[in-house]
Amino acid sequence: MPTAVKTESDARLSGFREVQRLAYECAEAVAAQLKPGVTEREAARMQREWLRERGVRDWFHLPFAWFGDRTAFVNFRIPLQFFPTNRRLEAGMPFILDMAPVYKGFTADIGYSGCLGLNPVHDRLLADLEAHRELILREVRERRPLREIYEDVDRLMVRQGYANRHRAYPFGVIAHKVDQVKERRWSPNVFGFGTQSLKGLASDALHGHRDGWSPLWSPYKFSDHPPRPGLWAVEPHLGFRGTGAKFEEILVVTDSKDPEQSAFWLDDDLPHVRRWAEEKAA
Repeated sequence: MPTAVKTESDARLSGFREVQRLAYECAEAVAAQLKPGVTEREAARMQREWLRERGVRDWFHLPFAWFGDRTAFVNFRIPLQFFPTNRRLEAGMPFILDMAPVYKGFTADIGYSGCLGLNPVHDRLLADLEAHRELILREVRERRPLREIYEDVDRLMVRQGYANRHRAYPFGVIAHKVDQVKERRWSPNVFGFGTQSLKGLASDALHGHRDGWSPLWSPYKFSDHPPRPGLWAVEPHLGFRGTGAKFEEILVVTDSKDPEQSAFWLDDDLPHVRRWAEEKAA
């Protein structure tokens, strides 16, 4: 029986890994096509079309694109400001592509940071994100409360000289749980979010509230509990004077007593991880 359970678990993780890689492949393909004059709305549409051509029919949320100071959520006050606009890309301008497709019933939520040409500030932000990936994994393995880990991420950003921009997201979340959803022929969305995924998150929130945990990883009291087993889409987001950068990828949390198996990043073959490795090799 244990072998069968492990095989099933491995197969399940393979499904999430496949959709996450597909999403990052989309981000790299669209980023390679960006040029001066392209709008956020056009970049978001390019992501949608690329993924639909490859079989994506449902979403946790539809693709976003942010250009220039919008990568740092400058003056963002209401949720509608997150949606793509007619802001046009310019040379030297940073951008973020963010998408959350559902493929074969598996969900991913990724964030890809890039820049159209040279931008030393953006390069520094991307390099400094590596320390956040390491800190988050280490403290999740230590089973520190999510709220405390959030605060440690905040403190690291301050030491680096940056502002916390994930705090601008609804509920200030740095992460949220993702899961499988049933494949359906027709999958509607509300305000850009897939109804099936929202139902799953709401169900987790209901059960979690009863049992003392939350599917949202925030700076608030409802996240004052140890990491809950499951898959979490984690997105530390740094900001500095109108330039923002982040990564978003899946962190797997288990109930294993082995520290290395208790939490691990789903995939280390991702663009930002490869970039850090190349920088070290150079």
